[in-house]
Amino acid sequence: MVADKITSWVKNNKLILGIVFLALFLRLFRISSYMTFLGDEGRDALVWLRMVKNFKFTLIGPMTSIGNMYLGPLFYYLMLPFYILMGTTGPSIGTALFAGATTFFLWYFGREWFSPKVGLAASLLYAVSPVAIVLSRSSWNPNVMPFFALLIIWGIWQFWQKDKYYWLAVEGVLLSFAIQSHYLGILLVPVVGIFFIIKLILLCTPARNASKISDQSRIRVRRLVLACVAGGLSFALLTVLPLIWFDLRHNFINYKSFYKFFSERQTTVNLKAYKAIPQIWPLWQNLVTRLLAGKNEIFGFWISIFTGSFLIVFIISCLLVYRDKQIVRKTELLLSLWLIIGLTGMGLYKQHIYDHYFGFLYPAVFLIFAVILETLSRFKKLGKFLTTGLFLLVLILSLIENPLKYPPSCQMEKTAEISQKIAGEVQSQPFNLGLIAKQNYDAGYRYFLEKWGKKAVEIDAQKADETITDQLFVVCEIQDCQPVGHPQAEIANFGWSKIEQEWEFPWGTKLFKLVRY
Repeated sequence: MVADKITSWVKNNKLILGIVFLALFLRLFRISSYMTFLGDEGRDALVWLRMVKNFKFTLIGPMTSIGNMYLGPLFYYLMLPFYILMGTTGPSIGTALFAGATTFFLWYFGREWFSPKVGLAASLLYAVSPVAIVLSRSSWNPNVMPFFALLIIWGIWQFWQKDKYYWLAVEGVLLSFAIQSHYLGILLVPVVGIFFIIKLILLCTPARNASKISDQSRIRVRRLVLACVAGGLSFALLTVLPLIWFDLRHNFINYKSFYKFFSERQTTVNLKAYKAIPQIWPLWQNLVTRLLAGKNEIFGFWISIFTGSFLIVFIISCLLVYRDKQIVRKTELLLSLWLIIGLTGMGLYKQHIYDHYFGFLYPAVFLIFAVILETLSRFKKLGKFLTTGLFLLVLILSLIENPLKYPPSCQMEKTAEISQKIAGEVQSQPFNLGLIAKQNYDAGYRYFLEKWGKKAVEIDAQKADETITDQLFVVCEIQDCQPVGHPQAEIANFGWSKIEQEWEFPWGTKLFKLVRY
């Protein structure tokens, strides 16, 4: 019976299965060669290695790029099974699988909210989007954000429109994962809060007008309270408690960083919301250009104008109330507020905004664009012609800029090869390690060396006699590298030295062995 249902479902949904397969292929093809493996990835790999090898479990996640703040540890535990099963590439494969699940849920939620065509269009465009591909084939904590953001919005919809109170408990878990993927996940909290309050008002209104609260109302209130408590507890246990525990053991480093980040915000954030308004259009243009226009600035400009105009119409129509006091399209209201709140929050951030910062908005962009296409197709022949043309344009722009057309960087293989050379040279002797690079640090090399039982000794200036060895291996990832006397901390702390041996690899990286005078 179950097998027959599965077979029937597969036959009826071949299109979405094909799209999910395409999404996974574009992300998993030669993933060990295409995946990013720099300092951040090496840092995370070291955490997983020590969890498996030394049973050293962590209460804190990766450090953020600004403010010396730490995320929670959920990303590490989320990807740990993939590391155990598939080794170094496992977490990257896991991230790609989450992207495949996001592709599927875009179809499923788009179909439920709007129509099968909206679901298929959103999932296909997400599957082939160059930026989405690049950011979902490497094990980096922000890269799973689209998956959790989409589920969070689905969850609040289930509570708001379907009276499924248990989703509030699930929301606590999902918000924990989202915020611990990247702190910009906090911008999802106002979206959830708005629709929670709307639902709360609707639930309380009948009870306020009635002379006596019915048994059914009491049951609803009881379920609501239990769901809120469960959601609050799950969020606190998964997010707040580990950070508090960590701070108690480390002199409140995270609390102090948070306080400094918001109290000295001249160069970081602006808490005056009206000042974010001028930034909404540039952010929207950038987001559309990167996700829908294959990074083509010209087409991105016009597509952002077109979609932005429709988005304004959606917002106005959602705010209009007819005589029967019903909102025109509740799903459009949900998606529109998701985008507007997210863009406004991003507009308050004063520093450079990278592609992965937008991760919590990715699903909203593809769903809104698919809704715009469906709305446009209703205008007879001209509308269908424009819909087809616009869809094909976005699809072609994405395929033209497909990341697979570029040769792989082979970062992991190169790091492993250099590390293997170091391991062979040091034999059983202790050694120090340094790296000279523009935008990288040595955690990737340290990972492979530690994995192979050749852990590099980290120099502690206060314990020089114990931590400075007789040999220092320096990896140079830049041209015209002069390791002797370089100010990089590990090299400078090693002291007076000379080059004993030098090796050059085919891709240009050099390896030096320095010894002390």
